[in-house]
Amino acid sequence: MRNLLHDMNPTVKFLIVAVSLITLAFFFNLWTPLLFFIGILGLQLTLSRINWKVWLLFMLPFTLGSFGYLWTTIVFGAETGGTVLFEFAGYQVTDAQLAVALSLAFRVLAFSSMSLLFAFTTDPVKFIMSLMQQLKLSPKLAYSVMVGYQFLPVMKDEFVQIQQAHRLRGADTEQRWWQRMLGARRILIPMLAGAVRKAERSAFAMEARGFTGEARQEFYHPIRVRPLDFALTGVFLSILAASCLGGVWLSS
Repeated sequence: MRNLLHDMNPTVKFLIVAVSLITLAFFFNLWTPLLFFIGILGLQLTLSRINWKVWLLFMLPFTLGSFGYLWTTIVFGAETGGTVLFEFAGYQVTDAQLAVALSLAFRVLAFSSMSLLFAFTTDPVKFIMSLMQQLKLSPKLAYSVMVGYQFLPVMKDEFVQIQQAHRLRGADTEQRWWQRMLGARRILIPMLAGAVRKAERSAFAMEARGFTGEARQEFYHPIRVRPLDFALTGVFLSILAASCLGGVWLSS
């Protein structure tokens, strides 16, 4: 039960995310994004095994951003008239200003929650393979992205090794930030040279194994669209429709 979102076809999930975000962009009341955010949060609680400490850590910048939208819209927003609800720090806050500010803040939360759902429940390699099989993404582009993704941990380890080697030899002695910026070339140039060598070896290895970049019909790990994907698509669309209709009804 808690693996359903992780087992969903990545391409179908990506299309659902895109449709949801585009649809929410056309609703300007404050209730639609709030209801959608609550629905997506409930979906993650019941159908995923997300590490919520990590989720909260990633959600913190978006929460601060939504508060920034709320504050700047109230303080610097255009005069829209309406009933004055309260006065704070010399600013009169009307019901129209508060509605617009809350709408923008809740929209940030809704967009970020949907994006984090996709990021935390989708394997990047399976996503690329799914794009190649369902949406006919070019194999050259797909495998280039996957190879680059696999290189990221290696480049991180190389960066640490080169930095430690410089410290052992007494080369890392700059104290000021601008000296460190200028001295970064001593690390970046060896990393760039190593990346070029790795890319060349990977290209030779792929050619030796018969990779031509042409589209193929059979795959070693096929990723198919299953009945589960249609069921979860219905759940997502139901939450989206209920949020839109509920938002229109509550704001009328």
